[in-house]
Amino acid sequence: MDSNPLERERGITILAKNCAVTYQVTRGPHKGEAIRVNIIDTPGHADFGGEVERVLRMADGALLLVDAMDGPMPQTRFVLSKALELKLKLIVVVNKCDRPESRAQAVVNEVFDLLIDLGSGEEALDFPVIYASGRDGWASRLLPDFSDPAVARPTDVADLFEAIIDVVPPPDNDPSLPLQMLVNNLDYSDYTGRIAIGRVFCGVVTNGMTVAVCKADGSFKRARVQRVLRFEGLGRVDAGRVEAGDLCALEGVADIDIGDTIADYENPVALPRVHVDEPTLHTIFRINDGPMVGKEGRFVTSRQISDRLQRELQANVALRVAPGDSAEEFRVSGRGLLHLGVLLENMRREGFELCVGRPEVIERVIDGVKCEPIERLSLDVSTTGMGPALELLGSRGGEILKMETRGGRMHIEAEIPARGLIGMRNKMLNATGGEAVMHHTFAHYAPLRGVERKRGNGVMVSIDAGTATAYSIEALSDRGYLFVRPGDKVYEGMIVGENSRDNDLGVNITRAKQLSNFRETSKDQTVVLKAARIPTLESGLEYIEVDELVEITPQSVRIRKRLLKESDRKRADRQTRDREAAGV
Repeated sequence: MDSNPLERERGITILAKNCAVTYQVTRGPHKGEAIRVNIIDTPGHADFGGEVERVLRMADGALLLVDAMDGPMPQTRFVLSKALELKLKLIVVVNKCDRPESRAQAVVNEVFDLLIDLGSGEEALDFPVIYASGRDGWASRLLPDFSDPAVARPTDVADLFEAIIDVVPPPDNDPSLPLQMLVNNLDYSDYTGRIAIGRVFCGVVTNGMTVAVCKADGSFKRARVQRVLRFEGLGRVDAGRVEAGDLCALEGVADIDIGDTIADYENPVALPRVHVDEPTLHTIFRINDGPMVGKEGRFVTSRQISDRLQRELQANVALRVAPGDSAEEFRVSGRGLLHLGVLLENMRREGFELCVGRPEVIERVIDGVKCEPIERLSLDVSTTGMGPALELLGSRGGEILKMETRGGRMHIEAEIPARGLIGMRNKMLNATGGEAVMHHTFAHYAPLRGVERKRGNGVMVSIDAGTATAYSIEALSDRGYLFVRPGDKVYEGMIVGENSRDNDLGVNITRAKQLSNFRETSKDQTVVLKAARIPTLESGLEYIEVDELVEITPQSVRIRKRLLKESDRKRADRQTRDREAAGV
């Protein structure tokens, strides 16, 4: 179901999607009946929690999918807590049970402990367990004995569907009542415009029906449904009529937003709107005012960026956009660095050019105390990398909650301020020799821990515009790591490398070797340049300081100073020192 290009590249679910299957019951009291099952695929990462929160209202039950080796992850805690708030019926599915290092029974116990930790009731603790292997296409209530080759292996997923029929209650909505449909998702068609997707809670919706759209401000707007589509497999078919309890997609309702209610025109009654948690991270989007603006992208003006962000707000309910300090800036808030990174990646692929500032956490004042977001971190490292990993966690304000051995590796769970996580992934990989596996999710707000987020090294800043030369790069390689390769275009104020010391260094990376009329024995043929560390979008956002920006274009990701000229930067530093001395 992960059909989005970014989802396929990253191997994660970003957008919530749904499908429907018709299952022919083979046993039990419903034997021979054809039962329709709607399935909703939700993201697991808390950065895309807005997708989870707005679609869970369409469900009556939840399949909690956990890995037979890794067990419950931090993102499992987040999604499970949202399902328990809505009192959804729970079925635990332990996947990848065919792996040699599988520990399915221990994982079931960890799920039980997690439910207790989340404060769930006795009814939720009495959950059925399905053991499965998605690769081999089987699911069973009993865990097969893989050590005995003579034991028959399951061959289908009938037990999974039987568990859904037994545990998840059928919809108890009444089709005789006036229409009420909550819009949880939006799609778009070049031919019909917006498509409203949601669940019909009461009544019946048909083709050509006149309805009332209940907006967020309490107003009602008249609309006409052109077509009613129901889900079949991964596609949609024209149903003409959908009754209460089913999911559907409506064409023809133009002015519609997520959270609106499509109600009976004669008796419009709105359903409670979808509640989405507030953002935890914000940053500044601004126009690209560098010397290479417009050379790689098509959309560069503040009006075009503003229109794109407004379109994103229609479907991305967890995003917030506010004006910045000037007309060229926008303050964009999201649920995490990954949430904002996916938005930026989509924008650059659409042809946008823009600059982005350093991400900052959103602090709150709770009971008169300034608080910051705290994340729950799950870390798997080798035994040799545990020492450096714990040292890094301690320097970032982390508090260890649990440590245990899993299959020859150490599993660490900790709580750490969100500001301490920014830029930690690369440092953790370097400290552990690239063997760390890290996951995190938002936990709660807590008083400030006083962790200062500061980069330990300075940067090398280009003082001239032109083309980077191998001669200059070879001369600068001893001073640190380079971010550019020979032949790359650079400009004044662009950050071309990381200094080995803690101060910023102005460098001329465009200087070429001076030629003369004298023949000499050249030693350039034996020079091997160090590989450049080309910044990616996420690594650039984690790397920059307050006075720096990430320049994002469809073809390149560059890091630059906010003030490009060295004289302007020195003047700004002097003014800052004068204000600090005056106590302003």
